[in-house]
Amino acid sequence: MLRLMDRDAEVKFPERTTVHSRTITIIPRYSETDQGQVVHHSVFAVYFEMGRTELLRANGLAYKDLEAAGVFFVIAELHIKYRKPAYYDEQLELETTCSNVTASKVEHTYRMTRKSDGTVIAEGSSVLACINDEGKVRRIPEFMYPDSQKSNTEHNGS
Repeated sequence: MLRLMDRDAEVKFPERTTVHSRTITIIPRYSETDQGQVVHHSVFAVYFEMGRTELLRANGLAYKDLEAAGVFFVIAELHIKYRKPAYYDEQLELETTCSNVTASKVEHTYRMTRKSDGTVIAEGSSVLACINDEGKVRRIPEFMYPDSQKSNTEHNGS
């Protein structure tokens, strides 16, 4: 376990992230739909954030702990391709994959399908920038790099 200190507490982090993809089930709520019970396009960004949160959890991480250690992530890019409508109260599966980690950003891809028949509902991608508590770009901590990907500082020995 890696430990980072914030001003008030010690936060423990895993040595390395090992889970690169996570699938969660989403059941759209009535408030997320229009009058035709079709999920509103704006909700997909929230679903993608749910996928990222659960992928972090699968790696023993939580946004609140990262933020307590001065590591913040903000959306720099978000792309969504809507393929088919999703409807109120149907089971959807969202696969979130961490596709790349660089010195200051994390990239994810998303694929949402209808659980009953596998129909692709939406696909997307995002780029998250890593910033500090003053809003300035900062280096991503070493433990955020997947075990299959080493950071440049590890390669260079810096």
